[in-house]
Amino acid sequence: MSTPILSVRDLVVEFPTRRGTLRALDKVSFDIAEGEVLGMVGESGAGKSLTGAAIIGLLEPPGRVAGGEILLRGERIDNLPPEKMRRIRGRRIGMVFQDPLTSLNPLYTVAEQLIETIRTHIDLSEKDARKRAVALLDRVGIPAAARRIDDYPHHFSGGMRQRVVIALALAAEPELVIADEPTTALDVSVQAQIIDVLKEICAERGASVMLITHDMGVIAETADRVAVLYAGRLAEIGPVRDVIQRAEHPYTVGLMGSIPTLTQTADRLTQIPGSMPRLNAIPQGCAFNPRCTRVFDRCKVDRPELIARAGGRQMACWLYDAAVQGEAENV
Repeated sequence: MSTPILSVRDLVVEFPTRRGTLRALDKVSFDIAEGEVLGMVGESGAGKSLTGAAIIGLLEPPGRVAGGEILLRGERIDNLPPEKMRRIRGRRIGMVFQDPLTSLNPLYTVAEQLIETIRTHIDLSEKDARKRAVALLDRVGIPAAARRIDDYPHHFSGGMRQRVVIALALAAEPELVIADEPTTALDVSVQAQIIDVLKEICAERGASVMLITHDMGVIAETADRVAVLYAGRLAEIGPVRDVIQRAEHPYTVGLMGSIPTLTQTADRLTQIPGSMPRLNAIPQGCAFNPRCTRVFDRCKVDRPELIARAGGRQMACWLYDAAVQGEAENV
């Protein structure tokens, strides 16, 4: 098998505080293959964006990677000095943030920002870099790209600004693109356009994508596999069709049940009781056990590790451990 574009192994992210150290990510592990789109979903606070920030070395202090490894094509990058990591960011890993206004400098034209990004990572003259920038804007669907490239970010609508951010992320033809909630603030029709642009360009260039979102509909339309995060831990990971159509982890079942369908006739959607635990109040055992409808004794004591299932799925749930299935069925 070929080496994955990205391998995350037992990633731990912690935040030291006056009252102790809070663990925000707890031994998260996954791979992204070449050309693959991995969706990452979960409620707010699950650790999705934090995972992306850790991968590209942009954790907000005092956050730190306290354990595990992050490998890009088999080479470890989580322990690189800041200057080396800066060269990887943009050149080998592109980032699309949720709010384009945090990625674009309002004091500079789009041309200045694109050309600077291109020339930082690729040896091109300013004239050639500008041609490349215009071609990128045209490819992401900016009308009259040759003229609009000299506009400032505030001259663009929200959807157009997000297209500019995608162009920035892809300017140096990275191997991996991390898209963190790229469509959250946009209209539904614009969301679909942005996702289509991202998928098409990454497919053309052979780039892999880590798509962070809370929208299972976006995942269903876009991803090859999906990873479900809960309280900083992986609950389930597997092929997107299997996870969405036949969710098995009780948390994933709850997420899927909360989404309306065209064939649904029930008066109310399924609701997961309670809320995501605070970092200083993660329960013992399975973090989901206080909210789980199928909880039994082992869930309240021991934390489940990922258990291999058929079809390349993995589940962190004692319901799928052969040694305790009898106990669970008797509850």
